[in-house]
Amino acid sequence: MLPNKPTLKKIEPDFGSSFIIKQYKESVKGRVPFWHFHPELELVYVINGGGKRHIGNHISYFKNSQLILIGSNLPHMGFTDRLTINGSETIVQMKPDFLGEAFFHLPETHAIQKLFERAKMGVIFHPEIKREIGPLIEELGNKKGFKRMLSFLKILQKLAKTKDYSLLNVQDFGVEIYQQDNDRVDRIFKYITNHFQDHISLDEIAELVNMTPPSFCRYLKKVTGKTFTALVNEYRIVHASKLLTEKPTSITDICYESGFNNFSHFNKLFKNTTGKSPSAYRNEMKRLIS
Repeated sequence: MLPNKPTLKKIEPDFGSSFIIKQYKESVKGRVPFWHFHPELELVYVINGGGKRHIGNHISYFKNSQLILIGSNLPHMGFTDRLTINGSETIVQMKPDFLGEAFFHLPETHAIQKLFERAKMGVIFHPEIKREIGPLIEELGNKKGFKRMLSFLKILQKLAKTKDYSLLNVQDFGVEIYQQDNDRVDRIFKYITNHFQDHISLDEIAELVNMTPPSFCRYLKKVTGKTFTALVNEYRIVHASKLLTEKPTSITDICYESGFNNFSHFNKLFKNTTGKSPSAYRNEMKRLIS
């Protein structure tokens, strides 16, 4: 029997990237699997691990390693129950149009577009291509910027061209996004986009989507994996990085213009997010642009 209605999970790219890479070297106790879906495709490479695959209407078990591509809006559960001492799991998540609406409709990228279509049924890659591509996926975490993007496109092209795969579902099992969930998430993100420079109380945004504050916090954590405060601060940091690049304003002014009311907290949060202090970030941007 399939689980109940899957939950829409909201995924946001990491700072300075158009897609997400997550790497785990050990089993994380807090990663509780739940039945969910998201518009982003998900490429999963596991080495020296094991667990239960539940993707669409496909249920099976695996041991040691696997390479799977899960398509847009295909319901699934997190399925790596354990990793050995030398095990690892790398997950790459990206929207179907993460390089723009037209990019994967070009003649040169037509094969990748077809790969994305196949992924709606769930694709498991066989040992030969897995051995070739797996290490390249693991290396993505060590690359930045354009080099990371170029390496990822090469991986997608190789996966698009191989015949060394099977489909996990015999028919398209993707779901239409449930409109109520989609509308609610859109309202939340639109409100934060328009008000992140001001103080946003938990009560007012919870009321916006007809929820109590505790219910809202649980819902947002389940959908985005982030707390409300962390989500708002991400918007503020992205805005601050834009101002640091484009405006000669003092860093103190940028702190307050971005919605922060504590300069030391802003500095700490900015460095935790970008790996650089605001002044170092501005200087680096100047060198890149000049």
